Amino acid sequence: MDFIKKHWEKVLLGVVLVGLAVAVAFLPLKIMSERESLAKTRDTILNPQIKELPPVDFGKATAALGRASAQVTLDFTTGHRLFNPVLWQKTTDGRPLKVQSGKEIGPAAVEVLKTEPLYLIVSFDNVVTNDLGARYAIGVERQSAPRASDRRKRQTYASVDTKTDHFTLTKVVGPPENPEALILDVVGTEQPVTLTRAKPYRRVDGYLADLRYPPENLTRLKQRVGDRLAFAGEIYNIVAINESDVVLSAPSGKKTTVSVAP
Repeated sequence: MDFIKKHWEKVLLGVVLVGLAVAVAFLPLKIMSERESLAKTRDTILNPQIKELPPVDFGKATAALGRASAQVTLDFTTGHRLFNPVLWQKTTDGRPLKVQSGKEIGPAAVEVLKTEPLYLIVSFDNVVTNDLGARYAIGVERQSAPRASDRRKRQTYASVDTKTDHFTLTKVVGPPENPEALILDVVGTEQPVTLTRAKPYRRVDGYLADLRYPPENLTRLKQRVGDRLAFAGEIYNIVAINESDVVLSAPSGKKTTVSVAP
């Protein structure tokens, strides 16, 4: 302690000198650190990280341009009917009928309740033998014939190669007096037809239709192609019937297709 008391100035000077030596030794490291920090700052300023802008949404502007360029059509007939008021009619039972779309009356209002197939039926009915050989009774039933008298079953006695308006007998299978089957070419059929006594040939040749016209409480059953319907002050011809549709023709020639009700 006496040494320190006597030489405290020297001790203090030594501590200061050591501190200065440490500071001098640390100074290059501090300079290097500052240089690196300045370099990073310079790079950040000179080469900033630019965030990409999001794509511009032109949806609203495009929609506005579309609305501006679209042609505007004013309808004063089928919507609010400013110049063409709604037509009201009375049905046959006195109920009011609002005719707004135009389909409430006329052929578009016709309902197809159902359709029913009409067949061409060709049958092997009998065998007749005589001195000239065997002949075969073949029945033809045309349910779709326009005339009622032609819809009844008619028999034709034919032998091989006999040709009629509806078929040609081309071959007999088995003994001529008691054949197992007959082979025919039927008009309107691409493939040969095989007839046996137990199994006639059947082909859909047309349709019947049950129709209803609600505005006049009118129902017509089993209508055929060529039949006429009177409703809404007009007479309409049935020009076609298939499994799912009926085609009506107005006096003006305009055709309307009506489908079977679901």
